[in-house]
Amino acid sequence: MEDTESGLYHLEGSSGLPINRKLIINVALTGNFSSKAANPNVPCTPEEIALDAGKCYEAGATFFHIHAREDDGKPSCRNELYEEILLKVRKKCPDGIICATTSGRVFKTFEQRSAVLDLEGDAKPDFASLSMGSMNFPTEPSINSPSMIESLAKRMAEKNVRPELEIFETGMINYATYLMRKSFFRKPLYLNLFFGLLGTMPGRFVDIVHQVNSIPAGSIWGAAGGGRFQLPINTSAIVMGGHVRVGLEDNLYYDYGKTVPATNDMLVKRIARIAGELGRPVASPSEARMILGIGVR
Repeated sequence: MEDTESGLYHLEGSSGLPINRKLIINVALTGNFSSKAANPNVPCTPEEIALDAGKCYEAGATFFHIHAREDDGKPSCRNELYEEILLKVRKKCPDGIICATTSGRVFKTFEQRSAVLDLEGDAKPDFASLSMGSMNFPTEPSINSPSMIESLAKRMAEKNVRPELEIFETGMINYATYLMRKSFFRKPLYLNLFFGLLGTMPGRFVDIVHQVNSIPAGSIWGAAGGGRFQLPINTSAIVMGGHVRVGLEDNLYYDYGKTVPATNDMLVKRIARIAGELGRPVASPSEARMILGIGVR
C-alpha cells in the first residue's frame, strides 16, 4: 500500500523505516584514479567537474561526490582548488547536496584529509565521505586507523558537516554502530554500501541483502558497485528501498563488454529511467534534503 501524500510505502525496509518512494541519485564524478587515458569523458578541471555536475543535476542527480584534480590530472587536497570546484558546482546545482572526499588512498595525514572541512560559506560541503575501516583495493591498501576515523568524525561534527559512511564490508557496519553508540555520529546514519571491488565485499545479491540486514535500524543507505557491478547493485538497491551511487569514479563504461565509454550523465539518465519503471521516481533536491535530514539551502 502506498501513501500518495507522504510518498512512502506502508512496509518496513531492512533499515526499520518505511521505504521512501523517492530515490536519491548520488553521482561520483571523477574519483582519484579514473583517467582520461581510460575514458576521455572523465572530468578533471574545476570547469569540467562543474559542467558534468550540471548535466547530472538536470538528469536527476541530487547528491555530488567530489574529488579534486590538479592540472596534470593527479589527485589534490588543496583547499583553494576544492573551494573553486565547490563554488562552481553550487552555481550549476544551487540546491544540490555536495559531499567532499576525505579519502586516505592518496593523502595520509589528518591535516591533508581534513583540510576540505575548513571551507566556509557556499564552498562548505554538506557531507564528507568517511571510510569505516581499512581494506585492500586491487593494487594497494587503503589505511583508515581507528584514531584517524575518530579524529575525522570529530572534525566533521565540529564543522557541522554530515559524514557519508563508506562501507566496504560488514565489519565496517559494526564499527559505525559502535561509534554511533559513542556519540561520534548523530542519527540517522547515512551509509554508502560499496560492492564488487577485488579485496572487499563481492557484488552478489546475497551480499547486498546481508549488508542491508546488518545496518542499524533507522539508517539511510545507498549502494554502489565497481565496474560491471554498478548497474546490478544499483537496481537491487532501488528494489530494496535504498538509494544509489553512479558515476565515472566507480565505472568507466556504459556496457558490460566495455565497448562504450560512459559519461556521468549517461549513467544518471539510465538509472533514473530504470527507477521510474520500478516505481521509484527521482527525488528533487529539496526532497533529497528532507530524506537525509539536512536543511534547505
